[in-house]
Amino acid sequence: MPREQPGPSADGNGSTRTDDHHRTRSTAVRHWIATAPGTYIWLAVLFVTTVVLHRMSPGFEEEFLRDRSTNLHELSQNPVRVLITSALWIDGGRWLPYAVLFTVFHATAEHWLGTLRWLAVAVTAHVVATLVSEGVLAWAIRQDHAPQSAANTLDVGVSYALAGVIAVLTYRVPRLWRYAYVFAVLVFYGIPLAADGRTFTDVGHFTAVLTGLACYPLARSRRKAQETEHPAAQ
Repeated sequence: MPREQPGPSADGNGSTRTDDHHRTRSTAVRHWIATAPGTYIWLAVLFVTTVVLHRMSPGFEEEFLRDRSTNLHELSQNPVRVLITSALWIDGGRWLPYAVLFTVFHATAEHWLGTLRWLAVAVTAHVVATLVSEGVLAWAIRQDHAPQSAANTLDVGVSYALAGVIAVLTYRVPRLWRYAYVFAVLVFYGIPLAADGRTFTDVGHFTAVLTGLACYPLARSRRKAQETEHPAAQ
């Protein structure tokens, strides 16, 4: 009679290895999230606000978001309030794509720059891009290139901050691939700006990219801090 061959379930070794692998992966995920608190707190807020939006009627949702929009009318009334609240809502109600984008770009930048530097880049890109794009829109209205009703247009979301962070990650990419990365970013955000149907948000996105690239001093100071913490071996 042939001798029974031990399998994974016979001595428990296979099961133990699988459990260890799952525990290791789970620990890595928890560590990734815990070491990027700003990214995932922001993402959690966006999840809650997205659920709230899904419970609204379409008509009420539009008016609700317009009141929190960084349009010309609201910026003239309470600029600080709408600059903050506009970054807490997603127009369109699709949260999952942003969960992926935040994990890939925001979390990576926060791990690299640290929470304060990452937040400085995101906030600066959001504010500068908003003011520039709305300034362009105001000029277009004065020149009769856009209707007066555009002053109340809906403009909420996190895409300006995301564009700025994507751009600043240029300085994180290895030097060999850095120029290819920044070229791809500039093309991706520049094509809509060059098209005939460009909008003020296209101006905003490209401005956010330029703002992110201008945040090189923050990236350089982070590199110097890392070199101080981990000096090269003599």
